[in-house]
Amino acid sequence: MSEVQQAFEAVVTQIEHDPAFADIEVVTHSIGRRGAGLALTLTIDRVGGVDIGSCERVAAHVNDALESCPEPYSLEVESAGLERPLLRPGDYQRFAGKNARIVTTLAIGGAKTHRGTLRGVVGTNVELHTPSGTLPIPLAAIRSANLEYDPRADLAANKRERKRNG
Repeated sequence: MSEVQQAFEAVVTQIEHDPAFADIEVVTHSIGRRGAGLALTLTIDRVGGVDIGSCERVAAHVNDALESCPEPYSLEVESAGLERPLLRPGDYQRFAGKNARIVTTLAIGGAKTHRGTLRGVVGTNVELHTPSGTLPIPLAAIRSANLEYDPRADLAANKRERKRNG
């Protein structure tokens, strides 16, 4: 592992535990090759959404930490987005009530792709409310999962919020 890779891994761990970044969640990070240097990507999320200021703050911190590394690199700090991946059991709990798409490694209820509303985690299963009922999906059987953005539901929620606030 190169000096840049080691420093990047260390600064990512530091961001995950630093109170100064308590509002930032590191969703994923990766290291790849780009030309003669390394391509470092850090995907973040934040309650209320990621803005350019959040990305700039994290990028500045990472660049400061890697400043003394001689190897060339490029850094990209990006938002997890509206359809962010769900990677940890806590993600399914945090986003309970949101729409999601879950792809499994084996067929459950006759299908490998499931869409519905997250209900959270019960034991070792993610509970997904689908049109045909609540489907328990073993965490170990999940190949990939992400939130699904529904603009109509978002519009309806915003309308209800405006009505409530007068």
